[in-house]
Amino acid sequence: MSFTISPASRLQVVQEYYFSTKLKQIAALKASGIPVLNLGIGSPDLAPSDVTIQALITSAQKKENHAYQGYQGIPALRKAFAQFYQKHYQVDLNPNSEILPLMGSKEGIMHIAMAYLEKGDITLIPNPGYPTYQAACALTGAEVQSYELSEANGWLPDLDALAKRDLSQVKIMWVNYPHMPTGAKANKAFFEKLRDFAVTHSILLVNDNPYSFILNEEPISMLSIPGMKEVALELNSLSKSHNMAGWRIGAVMGKQEFLAPILTFKSNMDSGMFLPLQEAATEALKADSAWFKQQNEIYAGRQKVVFQLMDLLNCSYDPKQSGMFVWAKIPHTYADGYELSDKILSENAVFITPGGIFGSQGNNYIRISLCAPISLFETAIKRIKTQSNGI
Repeated sequence: MSFTISPASRLQVVQEYYFSTKLKQIAALKASGIPVLNLGIGSPDLAPSDVTIQALITSAQKKENHAYQGYQGIPALRKAFAQFYQKHYQVDLNPNSEILPLMGSKEGIMHIAMAYLEKGDITLIPNPGYPTYQAACALTGAEVQSYELSEANGWLPDLDALAKRDLSQVKIMWVNYPHMPTGAKANKAFFEKLRDFAVTHSILLVNDNPYSFILNEEPISMLSIPGMKEVALELNSLSKSHNMAGWRIGAVMGKQEFLAPILTFKSNMDSGMFLPLQEAATEALKADSAWFKQQNEIYAGRQKVVFQLMDLLNCSYDPKQSGMFVWAKIPHTYADGYELSDKILSENAVFITPGGIFGSQGNNYIRISLCAPISLFETAIKRIKTQSNGI
């Protein structure tokens, strides 16, 4: 005897993640014999450093390292994050109270939202922006409002325009610089203005900062701005910068008062991070500038070829954009990025991300990931050149 059971009504405010459904479609096409080239998802194809992998192996071979761990991460990992922030961002953090390691910064987005937001609150998210900001906040019952970013304004929020809104119920504003998906960067002058905006309107800022070492010569942490710790948290991750996406290691940084509610929620959600992962991450965080330079030389070579692909599609782009993607505006001959993406997939068996999945402000754009060897991009170019029907 069977019965039906209804899912929680909160799931009505979210949908299955776009890439989850798209990967199913791509898998089905491949199963039918169509060799689709996936240029969409930003999952690094490069490996972590050798010392990182060796640290994982060495630690995993110790039988005493397979037990439950604490919720705040081992002291060595927190110290490594603190040293990393001091060395690369010139930010002083107390490893005992201002750093909370996470199982990936995506987890942190949900933890922060659940720790601070509820029905009656308003949260501000960027448009375009990472879809998880909207999903995590909507699941809390809070009202999600977007603030528009535009190419004309360098993909930075217009804080003067925002200040004219009723912000009395706004509790959190999410920002993400270097920005995904556009690759735009923010400087200290902007962050200073943002700090003042948050102080004036009593808003907690959360900067999601996983891309600052990818094709970016001047990595910056929002916490380097004087007074920013009083109004902000920052998320960071080893997924992109250290090629450790599947390892799920990140952290949230900020003053203890802001971290305490997050820890309360987190401690009810997991049983601590696997110790060998923490010890390997500790080694990874010791990477020097030479490590990032080596990675960026590879990404720069790939970016150059992807620019050629974008030229072939008659798309326009900022050659100075950062991050592990290329963001480009589509020709006016297409209604939106979805139309161009679907055309390339059906006619050339190449998947390119439509910008609209990141919000309405991305409708006229597409995005290509740099997480593939140059040969893959060259193959995509050949396919589009030889199979094009008037692109």
